[in-house]
Amino acid sequence: MQSFKNLKKSDIIPDIKTLIFKTLKRKIKMSNQEGNINLPLICRGKVRDVYDLGQSYLIVASDRISAFDNVISAMIPNKGKILHKLSMFWFDFFQNIMPNHIITGNFNTFPTTLKKYEYLRDRSMIVKKANRIDVECIVRGYLTGSAWKEYKKSQKICDIRLSANLKESSKLPTPIFTPSSKENIGEHDKNISFEEMSKNVGQNTAKNLQEYSLMLYKKASEYSISRGIILADTKLEFGFYDDQLILIDEIFTPDSSRFWEIDKYEEGKAQDGLDKQYLRDYLKSLNFDRLQAASLELPRDIIEKIVEKYVIVYEKLTGEKF
Repeated sequence: MQSFKNLKKSDIIPDIKTLIFKTLKRKIKMSNQEGNINLPLICRGKVRDVYDLGQSYLIVASDRISAFDNVISAMIPNKGKILHKLSMFWFDFFQNIMPNHIITGNFNTFPTTLKKYEYLRDRSMIVKKANRIDVECIVRGYLTGSAWKEYKKSQKICDIRLSANLKESSKLPTPIFTPSSKENIGEHDKNISFEEMSKNVGQNTAKNLQEYSLMLYKKASEYSISRGIILADTKLEFGFYDDQLILIDEIFTPDSSRFWEIDKYEEGKAQDGLDKQYLRDYLKSLNFDRLQAASLELPRDIIEKIVEKYVIVYEKLTGEKF
């Protein structure tokens, strides 16, 4: 594995290197507090908003929720705070293993100009202006979701052939790296092979993305098991800052990962997870039309169940009350 300092952002092809954050034109529902933030907005993502602070970015985790690459109209109370606090926990967990983009996630240390926005407390981080690599680095340790569907058709996932006779939710013999493209809101991320990723970002960068993703997943999975949680799969994002490869965005949250409780795990069927899969399953039961996402309101009991699941996984992993 190549050292961080020897990795160069010039390993990325020029048109990707220049894409820090794509401007998203789709209208997204905002809370009143979000609308009152008077700062230069760089990007409004599915969940996070990015503001320009000059020498750094301010990333704000909203209470929005998305499914199937579309933002749902309903807000999930305190969801942004859970994502932020859990990401900060993991960034701290890995701080001596992998550098990241965090400058501070503590509202009390924010500049005075930001402290007038109380909404930012416990849901915002000031980060380095990294050059994002436009690849979703997905690691799978269990056979579930779209990977299960692909396996049933071809016994492969992203051109990786797996052993025969695996079941839904089976633990894989070894975790696998299955990257995808990173598309705009409303556009479905596409699974890509390692070879295709290498053509896009360069062989050296591709190799290191794979190795670091697998290493981080392994360590997070081992820790999660010790807390009674299975980390089934996850999505990581990386960027370059001062010619160094670093972790960016969020890390090991119920928005970016699948979490299962060990004592409820049962191979051979879909799991009742502590993550966004609960929302996906509910939408499937409605024959969800992606074009209706922006106007779809969720029933109160569904919203409460999502909050409950997110709080459980936060408290189990961190050992702290939310």
